[in-house]
Amino acid sequence: MSTGMRSRAATAALTVSMAVALGLGVTTAAYGASQGPCYDGRCDITVSKPRTVKVNGNRFGFANLKVTHTGPDVVKVSAAITGGGAHLGGSASAGGLVRLNNLDIYVNSISGHKAKLSLYPAS
Repeated sequence: MSTGMRSRAATAALTVSMAVALGLGVTTAAYGASQGPCYDGRCDITVSKPRTVKVNGNRFGFANLKVTHTGPDVVKVSAAITGGGAHLGGSASAGGLVRLNNLDIYVNSISGHKAKLSLYPAS
């Protein structure tokens, strides 16, 4: 290996080490970003059929929020507890809220089979 290559390798290693030490989470940020817009529990989505939404399993106790039904008057959601075999579930009409562990799912509106939802961490 030439001196220039060793220098570049050392610089790259130092950059990654500094990022980790500073809490910049180089690999975590890339991993979280690839999970989709709701991974951190903060997003607005529109659903018109059953859908699975990825969220941070460590933070919320489940990795997949499932919108199981959107109807003219109600939205139903469920989640399987990570590693536990138990399930959570709930339903709400427009203006209603479902809390699964520490994730709130607010039903902004329902029109036919189309629902607008807002997800956010419970306070």
